[in-house]
Amino acid sequence: MAELLLAILGFFILIQLFYYLFVFTRLIGYKQYSEPGPDAPAVTVLVCAWNELENLQELLPLLDAQEYPTFEVLVLDDRSTDGSHDFLKKHVFGWDHVRFIRIDTEVKHITPKKYALSVGMKHAQYPIALMTDADCRPVGNNWISSMVAQLTNGKDIVLGFSPYMKKGGLLNWFIRCETFYTAVQYLSFARVGWPYMGVGRNLMYKKSLFFEHKGFYTHKGVVGGDDDLFMNQAATPDNTVINLDPESFMYSVPKTSWGSWFTQKRRHLSVGKLYKPKYKTLLGLLSGSHVGLWLAGIACLVHGLLNQDLLLLQILGGAFAFRWLVQLIVLGGINRRLDRTVGAHTFIFMDLAFFIYYIFMSLMMFRKPKKETKWR
Repeated sequence: MAELLLAILGFFILIQLFYYLFVFTRLIGYKQYSEPGPDAPAVTVLVCAWNELENLQELLPLLDAQEYPTFEVLVLDDRSTDGSHDFLKKHVFGWDHVRFIRIDTEVKHITPKKYALSVGMKHAQYPIALMTDADCRPVGNNWISSMVAQLTNGKDIVLGFSPYMKKGGLLNWFIRCETFYTAVQYLSFARVGWPYMGVGRNLMYKKSLFFEHKGFYTHKGVVGGDDDLFMNQAATPDNTVINLDPESFMYSVPKTSWGSWFTQKRRHLSVGKLYKPKYKTLLGLLSGSHVGLWLAGIACLVHGLLNQDLLLLQILGGAFAFRWLVQLIVLGGINRRLDRTVGAHTFIFMDLAFFIYYIFMSLMMFRKPKKETKWR
């Protein structure tokens, strides 16, 4: 029995080590461009907003102050009732780069945010579209410049990083952990040649690519997926590049309640079901081996204690210690590049938290979700 448990444990550890040593490490020494070339293209920044008055008041001056030759900020005011429209009408002429479009109606068979973005794409003046949300804040005035700098050698898509702001509490810590680990996955996968998603809070692509793939047509009725499903459809190893430049980071305001965060994550996971089979398999192996490793470890621990098998317990401890050491080295190196989003001293707790999270979310995905009516 002990031999079988160790064989299972070893199998899952090997899968984990493959991802850590041959995929995730691609981010640690990644070199990239830091400044746009002399023929930097003009850019349209698209900001979707549904009742985001306070966020728009903070974000728009920051976007208007970006240091870039030619750009516009196009706010898509989607049926807001909180005074956003009046605010935009009053202040738009005081900015150099901001304009807005008011969207007053919903359209059948397409979710509101995807419709708003589609309208924005049609009205964008410039060939490069850079997406963010109203509750985001750029690190500085070189956000646009840094993202455009990556559009070299025929690249059409730039995947940016969007961490959440650091606040107190367990929820905020886990949100930052989950965002960090998700970024490790989609950024390193893209480096290997497996681009499968981006985050709409910090995502750039050519407008021509959007229309070439008929926008969000293939998933127009799916709540969410304006970023990851479109990337799953349009991104290729040849047209996609990542951006790890600290000046490109776009911070976002995190959820403050477990309920709102859970609703958001459940929607994201349901969208993942629509990924291409290749990416569902790769991601399933990663999360499945994580869960399997912990379950096998718990089984080894119980068996070793009940049978007083000291050798089994020593091998178990050594196996987990080795994997945690690899995690510390690899994730620590990436974490330093991603503005130390997570404290390295919490990596072991993060590892355990993801084991619980994967099991919990897997069980909850079997429950029928309530109908969502909120704007996305």
